[in-house]
Amino acid sequence: MSTLGIIESDPWLEPYTDAITGRYEYFLSMQKKLVPEGQSLSDFASGYLYFGLHRVSDGWVFREWAPNATSIFLVGDFNNWSRKSDYQLKKTHNGIWEIRLPEYAIAHSQLYKLLVEWEGESGERIPAWARRVVQDEDTKVYCAQVWSPFTSYNFKHHNFVPNTAPLLIYECHIGMSSNEEKVSTYTEFRKNVLPRIPKAGYNCIQIMAVQEHPYYGSFGYHVSSFFAASSRFGTPEELKQLIDEAHGMGIAVIMDLVHSHAVKNEVEGLGRFDGTPYQYFHGGNRREHPAWDSLCFDYAKPSVMHFLLSNCKFWLEEYKFDGFRFDGVTSMLFRSHGLGEDFNGYDSYYNLNQDGDAICYLTLANKLIHDVNPNAITVAEEVSGIPGLASKVDDGGIGFDYRLAMGIPDFWIKLIKEVKDEDWKVGHIFWELTNRRAGEKTISYAESHDQALVGDKTIIFRLIDAEMYWHMQVGDNTLMVDRGVALHKMIRLVTASTINGGYLNFMGNEFGHPEWIDFPREGNGWSYKYARRQWELVDNKDYLYHSLGLFDQEMMALINSVESFNEQIITQLWDKEGDQVLAYERGDLIFVFNFSGVKSFTDYGILAPHGAYKIILNTDEKRFGGFELIDQSLTYFTVPGEDTPDDKEWLKLYIPARTAFVMKKQ
Repeated sequence: MSTLGIIESDPWLEPYTDAITGRYEYFLSMQKKLVPEGQSLSDFASGYLYFGLHRVSDGWVFREWAPNATSIFLVGDFNNWSRKSDYQLKKTHNGIWEIRLPEYAIAHSQLYKLLVEWEGESGERIPAWARRVVQDEDTKVYCAQVWSPFTSYNFKHHNFVPNTAPLLIYECHIGMSSNEEKVSTYTEFRKNVLPRIPKAGYNCIQIMAVQEHPYYGSFGYHVSSFFAASSRFGTPEELKQLIDEAHGMGIAVIMDLVHSHAVKNEVEGLGRFDGTPYQYFHGGNRREHPAWDSLCFDYAKPSVMHFLLSNCKFWLEEYKFDGFRFDGVTSMLFRSHGLGEDFNGYDSYYNLNQDGDAICYLTLANKLIHDVNPNAITVAEEVSGIPGLASKVDDGGIGFDYRLAMGIPDFWIKLIKEVKDEDWKVGHIFWELTNRRAGEKTISYAESHDQALVGDKTIIFRLIDAEMYWHMQVGDNTLMVDRGVALHKMIRLVTASTINGGYLNFMGNEFGHPEWIDFPREGNGWSYKYARRQWELVDNKDYLYHSLGLFDQEMMALINSVESFNEQIITQLWDKEGDQVLAYERGDLIFVFNFSGVKSFTDYGILAPHGAYKIILNTDEKRFGGFELIDQSLTYFTVPGEDTPDDKEWLKLYIPARTAFVMKKQ
């Protein structure tokens, strides 16, 4: 075969041609193995239409895959949770069990489970393909629920196409989206939070914790029922309405998809579904994830491929999600799960530590998703930097549209924690924000939801700390608060303005939410105090939270005002470490930063393209919590100087300490 595109575009990959070509050929052979002749990958990934509980013309049909089971019974409140022969499934072929029931045998909203028997043992199980799972408030027991409402939700907005030029993601968690101390709902989010998102300038929401998970505090990452939208937030129809109304506002909706591992629970999850430890997962020492207390899928099994690929298609088709942020991709790609790896060279990616089956699964998943919806969005949460992750499948890549730039939030937190302000190197900052693989789009972000969790701190909390509780009123200035507010805006502006694909913000961080996230647990008395968002702070103009939120809104508006902002070339114009001044050009915009906390500059010269410029966004505006030191009514003209490049002249500027501004060529 001819040389693959990712190798042609990166000569450093040539020594690994055999490995990359072999990976691609394995994908092709697996696709051929899985998909019968005359069918498509999408046809193959339709297991949710066959397995699970379905209403049919003459009643109900239920199917489950459990190859090691010796007998299976449906038990529920329709038969007193007892083992009865008229609710016994029959084994058909290839480990598949089936039962057909008359209309009157079960009804909408009734609860049920499977009683699975194997080799003298038995256990209650929630069906693997269940679309609705609920928890009893008193007993805390989880059960599948018959879900066949009289009226299903009818989507109003069809053929929605996401705006990805650029993709501006508002990451959110439904349960903690209320300002009340409780678990919020899909409906409350739709009514109270969703309208804020387009107003804030974001064009995509990324919803966490959609797939059902027994432990609320897992942030949704220990999934038990992969086809069930979490019932703690409401009904399937309410989630569908949320997505539909988001589309009506021009907002794409992607979900956090967890296919990297599964909860260990056996009664609620897939742990020992048919009595074997390896039905869905690896056996032996590869079964359990050494760091996550969870189980690892065996992607070599066609049945596991079928289950997970069908799961991708299900959320696209049934709920009209616009794509996925795949969680834990590094853990999937490497047999070591990336633990203890430094990934400091190309050898790190081709040293027999890779899980070829997982790479094949991710490649198939990306192909499937884009076959089902060509406009779908896929994002990889991946830290190793493996080449080809966000390259086209036909070029030998894994097929993601974007990779999360996970090094950026780590960089900012490390810088704030370990380096004094006066020692920040602006050239290093610029390099960290723009250092990425050519031809692969990334999602940049200043801080992640992980940094908001108990045990860590958000950027604003690290900058201001306890003074946030006492001095965030407008006019109640302290040096610590002034510093924190200024740097919060600057860090976000330099991160968002250097994107090459998209930008992500976690719900509330845009206005410097003052407290960490701590889900109800024994250690905090099962309190919801820190599992919420205090919207009243950003809504109150007397608080600097409002100022920070307004700046973020104006920053998003600026990015949205430039056609295909993420495709505009970034050219560094100025980088003077001693002054801590950085400037770069993007299209007809110039971004200027003075990270010094003590030095302000008058008539400071930077080399810029000839022309006239006006300031259109300025972190030091009073409405953004600044000091209004810059006169934005002025027009700045470049002036020639000795020994300047032919295409550059001097732009003389007043740059106060800890400020940044954006200039537009007139």
